[in-house]
Formats: sequence, structure tokens, C-alpha cells
Amino acid sequence: MKLKPVIPFEPILSEEIPDGPQWVAQVKWDGVRVLAYYDGLEVLLFNRKLHERTMQFPELTQLKSYCSASSVVLDGEVIALQNGKPSFHQVMKRDGVRNPKNVERAKKTTPVIYMLFDILYCNEKWVNEQPLRERQELLAEVITPGENVQLVENFSDACSLFAAIQTQGLEGIVCKDLNSTYAFGKKDGRWQKVKNYKDLTAVVGGVTLRGATVNAVLLGIYDNKGQLWYIGHAGTGKLTSADWKALTEKIKPLVVPKRPFINKPERVERAIWLKPVITAKIQFLEWTEGHTLRQPSIQGFVEVPPEECIVESPFL
Repeated sequence: MKLKPVIPFEPILSEEIPDGPQWVAQVKWDGVRVLAYYDGLEVLLFNRKLHERTMQFPELTQLKSYCSASSVVLDGEVIALQNGKPSFHQVMKRDGVRNPKNVERAKKTTPVIYMLFDILYCNEKWVNEQPLRERQELLAEVITPGENVQLVENFSDACSLFAAIQTQGLEGIVCKDLNSTYAFGKKDGRWQKVKNYKDLTAVVGGVTLRGATVNAVLLGIYDNKGQLWYIGHAGTGKLTSADWKALTEKIKPLVVPKRPFINKPERVERAIWLKPVITAKIQFLEWTEGHTLRQPSIQGFVEVPPEECIVESPFL
């Protein structure tokens, strides 16, 4: 292939929705970032880490069925639906296929859609230095949407779009400056993502260490029988290095020999179990099918009695 794969342009995370006539908003599809490369001879697919995904998504390699360009590089998100909504868990089933013999079955059980939102190269010419509004016009000219390929829609009212995705329980929105060029391997404020997070108060039932300092907490919530269920671990969020050191000291008298969770955490080998008395506010994206939190982050420790950490979840 004549075209060398590139690292895609990324949005920065923002808590505020940008305002101005140059901004448009798009649904942030909960999928896998995939770029399609067609040099006029063959089609190859690569993810944001430059790992090839051509074998995993063969229905997207029939590029001439949906693109009229003689050569092209397309940028988008591959998604899989479950109950009419994008499911990260489902699309990861497809992305995780490693045996070519399993691809045809995966195509039938987990169909995917390529949500296209940008074009970087067209008809032997790089167009990434053109403003987004021109790239979007070009993208619409060369793409014919179909069963497996769709164009991501622009919305001028980002606040209304965000309210809509909150109602639908979708991942979030991406706001883009129509004047923005496409910077390979970069991330800046010309593209901004605003996520639709959820939160809860959870009990800390264990920790892991990096060296002698706590680097992650194992989280749980109670069911109505008083049983503590493990729901995930978190090592990111708003804690400073001083906060982690303070937590390391605080847990010393709380160490117990047996895990307090009724179910077995995935990090059991390196875990230090604790008496479940510390509680924390946790922000997260969604519940996974494995009954854990997706992308949990620690917002801070709270003075909430552990027995009050009871929430409605997919399994309690």
C-alpha cells in the first residue's frame, strides 16, 4: 500500500460546551476509531494505535460500494448496536476477533456500522490542511451511505444535542471548529468532547500499590442483603500525589486478611483487602455487561456511611 497509516487527530476533554458560529456538534459514538486507506489497489483498516483491523471488519473493505474516490483516507468510528444503542462491549467483540475463521460468524452475530466524520486524502491529494467545513463537503460528495456506512451529522445547537444524548443515555458529544485543519497525532481545543458521565458513591474494599504507595482502589456497593459487590477499580480522577500518600497512611489500620466482596475482583492477585469503611464519589460512563463500571474516576472521598452505598445497578 502506498499510503502510510497516520495517528488521528483527537479532541480534548471539556466540561463546557464551546459557543460560537464556527462550532458544530456531533454525537460521540461509543465505538472503535478506525481509518480506512485506499490507494487505488487495496483497502486497509487501522485503529488509532496503528494496529491493523482489516481482517476484523471485512464489510468495510468493500470501499468502492460506498465511496466514489479513486484513492482515499477516511476517518470514523466503527460501532455495533445493542437494543438500538451503540454498545462498546459489542463492538469490542468484533475488534477482538483474532482467528480469521471466526470473522464470518462475527459478521452475522455482531454487525457493525462505519460512522464517517472526516476525509484526509482524496484522489491522490492530502486534504487535511483544508478547513473542516471543506473536508465535510468533500466527504459528502464521495460517500454514498448504506447499511454498513453512515455520515455523522452536524448539529448547530450543541446544548440541545447534549440534552438529547443525555436522555438517550449515549456517551457524549464532540464539538468541532469548522475552520479546523486536521493535525496528525495531535490533540487540541479545536475539537472538544463533552461526556455524559454518571456518578455514585462507592465503598473502598481494597487497594493496589505501586511501590509502597496506593495507586488504585477497588470499589463496591451493597445489595439489599448487606452483601458487598465488587464493581470495578479506579486509579484516575482528581486525587493529587499528596492525596494518594494520605490514603496509603489511612488504610494501614484497615487491612484485613479476606476480601470483603462477595464476588471476585479481577485484580485479586495484587490486592490488599480493607475493612469497608472508606467511601468515595465515583464518576463513570456506564455499567458494563460484566456488572462493573466503565471508565470510573475518583472525584473525592466523602463522609457517607458505607451501608448507604446502595444503588440500583444491572445486577442488584
